[in-house]
Amino acid sequence: MLILGLILSFFAIGFLCWLLFTLAVYALPLFVAMTAGVAAYHHSTGLFGALLVALLAGAGTLAFGRLAFALSPSTLLRALIALLFAVPAALAGYEAAFGLVHLGMASNMWCGAFGAIGALLTGGTAFARMASHGPADAVGNAHPSTMAPLARG
Repeated sequence: MLILGLILSFFAIGFLCWLLFTLAVYALPLFVAMTAGVAAYHHSTGLFGALLVALLAGAGTLAFGRLAFALSPSTLLRALIALLFAVPAALAGYEAAFGLVHLGMASNMWCGAFGAIGALLTGGTAFARMASHGPADAVGNAHPSTMAPLARG
């Protein structure tokens, strides 16, 4: 029974890491949505109004970020937009890695080191995922990840 618990714990941590890397791009819209929702709630909009404001703010942030990234003519500007999405993801990655490592080890120094590694990996993943939604290249061909597979004859 102990072996089964260890195996399931390993898969659960793997699933949480996969979930963290998959949802890393959405850290900035989540932060914006939470901030807007709490501000709306404190300005007496009620629970339904606050949820609606949060949903609109988060979806608007994601849509505006992706649209600005896709329509940006400059590579530097696209990198800055992707970095804007990657920094909150790196902060979330740091906190998640720090918390997971702190479950098994008491040293704050090692927890901070593993948290920094988690921040780099999560921020890099968010930057790469945001950059993968870029515009067509200079020749006018679509990005290879969006092209339909060739039919085999």
